[in-house]
Order: sequence, then C-alpha cells, then structure tokens
Amino acid sequence: MSLCTECFKKGNHYRHDFNMFLSQAGGACDCGDTSVMKETGFCDRHGPNAAVNKSVAPSNLMCVAEAMMPRIILRLIQHLRENCKMGVPDYRGAIHEADAYLTMLLDLNNMGALMRHVMTSALTNPQKYRGLMDPSVLTGQSEYDSYCQDSNKIYQHAVKSLPNPEPPDEYKECVSLQEHLEHTTFLEELMFWTVAYEFPQKLVCLLLNMLPDPDYKEALTRAFVLHYSRISMMLERSTDPDTLSNRVVHVSVQLFSNEKLALRMVDQLKLLHVMVISLKYMMSKILIQNTLHDPDKNFHYVVDCGRQVMKEHCYWPLVSDLNNVLSHKPVAVRFMSDNTLLEMWFDFLSMFQGMNVNQRELSQHVEFEPNTYYAAFSAELEASAYPMWALVSHLRGPESASLSRQVLSFCLTALQDWLDAVNYTDPNVSDSLQVSFHLPLHRYLAVFMCQAIRQQGATLHELLPPTDMLHLLMMHPLRVQVSAHFSFRFN
Repeated sequence: MSLCTECFKKGNHYRHDFNMFLSQAGGACDCGDTSVMKETGFCDRHGPNAAVNKSVAPSNLMCVAEAMMPRIILRLIQHLRENCKMGVPDYRGAIHEADAYLTMLLDLNNMGALMRHVMTSALTNPQKYRGLMDPSVLTGQSEYDSYCQDSNKIYQHAVKSLPNPEPPDEYKECVSLQEHLEHTTFLEELMFWTVAYEFPQKLVCLLLNMLPDPDYKEALTRAFVLHYSRISMMLERSTDPDTLSNRVVHVSVQLFSNEKLALRMVDQLKLLHVMVISLKYMMSKILIQNTLHDPDKNFHYVVDCGRQVMKEHCYWPLVSDLNNVLSHKPVAVRFMSDNTLLEMWFDFLSMFQGMNVNQRELSQHVEFEPNTYYAAFSAELEASAYPMWALVSHLRGPESASLSRQVLSFCLTALQDWLDAVNYTDPNVSDSLQVSFHLPLHRYLAVFMCQAIRQQGATLHELLPPTDMLHLLMMHPLRVQVSAHFSFRFN
C-alpha cells in the first residue's frame, strides 16, 4: 500500500500497526482505492462523502485539452523513436533531452482528476492511436509522411530487437508470450519504450502518477504484463542490473498488490505462466553440467553460480513479483491447481538442486569462501524458499489438502528424475569429500509434507514415497549435516 503524507495524516489510522518509509521515486497514492484499503481509512478528500455537494464541471471545459492531448503524447513517442539505440549504453541522453517535456506532462497530471482523465483517455484509446500511428494511411508524398514512415521503421526494428523467451508450444498463442509485439494504444507503446530505455525514473513516475484512474490502472497493468517476458531479457543484459531491478519492482509492486487485478491478469494474460517461463529461460542460459558424485555418469545440469545473473541477483525482480502475486490466496490456489505450472516450477527448482558442489580441501586452509558460495545461498533463499513459504501460508485446513497432495506429487516426480539424472541408485557411495548444500526439492517435500500432516489432517503413511526411494532421499540431507559438523569442528 502507498499513501501520500497528507492522506495518511487525514485518514483514520488510530491504533493501526504500520511501518512508514518515504519513497524518493514517486508513485501513486492508494487512498480512495477500495481494492487496496478499507473506506474507513480514507481521508476526507477520498472518502465516501468526498463528492457530495460538488458541482459537475462543464462538458466543454476540457475540449481543447482533449483535442491536443493525443498529439502531445505523440510527440513524446516520436522523440523516443528518433533516439532509440537498442543495446547502446548512451540511451540516457534522449531521456535527459525529454526531461522538460516529461515535467510538463507531470504538471498536467498534477492539475487534478479532470486533466488526468483527459490524459488517460488519450493513452488508452485504440482509435486515437490508430488514427495517428497507422502506417497504412501514409502516402509518403509530404515531408511529414516520410518522417512518419522512417519513424515506423525504427519502431519496428526496435520491437524485433527486444525478444521474448521461447514459450512452450501450448502457450505460443498466449498474447503475453507471442514473439511479435502488437501495440494498440499509446500506453502500450509507451510501456515498450519504458522497457527499452530501462525504466527511466521520470517516465516511470509519469506512468505511476496516473494510477488513481481505475480504468487506467488496469490498462497499465495489462501493458506491463504484455511486456513482462521481455523485461527478464533486459535484466540479464543490463549494465546496471541493480538500478533497473529497483525500478522494475517499483512499478510492479503497485500493480500486483491489488488482488482482483492480479487475478484478472492471471486468468486473462497467463501472468503466472509468463513469470515462471521468464525465470526458467533466464536460468536455462547459464546451465553447466553438475559434478555431484561421478561426473561421467551425471547428466543433470545446474546453474553456474559464477555468472552475472546469479552474482548480481538479476532474477530478483521476477521472484519478488511472483511472491507478491502468490500472497493473494486465489492466485496461489490457481498456481497449485495447474499441472503445467507445477511441472515448469519444479523443472525450474531442479536447476538449483545440487548446484555449487563444495570439494573438501585437504592440503591447505581456505581463508575466504568464493563469491559463488554467497550467490548460491541467496538464489536458493530468494528464488526457491520465499515462493514456497508464500504458497504454504495458504494451506491451513483440510479443505486445501488436495493442493498439498498435488504439489507433493510433482515434487516426488522431480526428485525421482533428479536421482536418475545424477545416477544415484545406491546410498553407499564413496565420495565423502564433496557435498552440495542446495537441495530445494528436498525442502519442498519436507515443508509441504509437514504442513499436510500438521494442519490438513493427512497421514505420514499416505504421503511417504516407497521405502527404497526414501532411503535415497535421506542421504543427501544427512551428508549436509555431516559436512556442516566437520566444518564446524575443524574451523
């Protein structure tokens, strides 16, 4: 939830438990949005009686603004097209040149709800976008027509230069995962340029400051989801992933915190599938052969913890957004009820299973652990454990026991596939000098099994795998315990 200082002070928050921090990057105040907070906490300007005894504005008051606004937005789009240099670090110059123009748009938005509505209407109206941007109506006979044709070529090239992850065949027709982007409004193209220019702060502020308009909020969320898979590509190739990550999350946290809106995006645009596919794709590009046990017989692949994606936590915004939407129970239920999602998710977790194998050093003292050590633990915590606890938090009674069984079924299948891949068929393996501390599949099995038994009335007998598989599953956590004990004794 985000509140401006004025609305917070005027709202009824007596005896409420809250933490306050001041955002330096702008945003939208949620006061007045019933999907985010209760009406009792609204200030007097946004409460149920805020519009009482207020006169309606004359219908022709904003006619000049309505006529001009599409072309004002068009000029910003044209500037972003003109200065597009995909993959070139010096993109900031174009944003700096547009600073005064963006300030003007922010000032227009700050004039109040009437002007904001004019702006959001221009941004979200497909007819206005088509009327000014459709290349088929250009004849090329005038200088402006020639300019627009060149502008469109730059735009088309930029769209092709921002690829998306390859989706599974069954989701290639999903609009949010299609290879070729098709924009239908100024807002959708403006979101594209926001991604391409790596979320410039003032442009992000402009997009967020118009969120009090409920129709615009849904349109912005749809535009964001349509480009979401491409954001993951930007994160991994960015020269400043930390700054980009913070700016991405600054947008997504305000859009996905609304439960009803997040659920619509899940149902209509396959948001959960987009998130998981994006995460899988990001990690699939940094896989190396696992060296656990006998490397010659191990055909399992794990993430390379020495790569930038891991060391710079480029995956963090995607995981943060996933945790955000999974905090909504209806979304979490959708996740745990979808066989395809669960299969993809455990495929993703398998990329961390047995990663960063530690080899015991016998000849000399290791003074400092390598950077990969920290990267591996951070990744397992953020990308595996946090989503797990978000899911488990919704499994509180017998009515959701079927969901726990569903998750456990896919988890056991993934564990069996992993045992086969690392060729671990006998618990008596003589490789005591190596160990991996990272067993996310085991963690999921233990936590969901514990939750099902303690909170949902399940029995251990019905959940445990066959005895021979159970013996194999026990060995790797035991190896971690033993290695930790020896490490403590000899350090």
